[in-house]
Amino acid sequence: MKCVLLIVLLSIALCMAAPADNVQIVKLESQVLADGYNYAYETSDGSKQEQQATLKKLGPEEDALQVTGSYTYVGDDGQTYTVTYTANENGFQPQGAHIPHV
Repeated sequence: MKCVLLIVLLSIALCMAAPADNVQIVKLESQVLADGYNYAYETSDGSKQEQQATLKKLGPEEDALQVTGSYTYVGDDGQTYTVTYTANENGFQPQGAHIPHV
């Protein structure tokens, strides 16, 4: 679980360190639990991200994180884009109006 916390904190730190025109963090929440974690942040430019994860038992000695979340950003074209996703033993599965369906 310490590794998960490190990944979450590094993700947040990278987002905070990204060059931007005076973008401020206006909301930041995080919680690390024995069987998962959750976090959310929002910036002054309208970007948002939230993620939740729980530990799922796949077998007698095999656990995997079940991760769900979403992120929203304003593209270079001025439109707001939102991606929701699930990541689990079946891989990363993003969904969004702008993402082609195959």
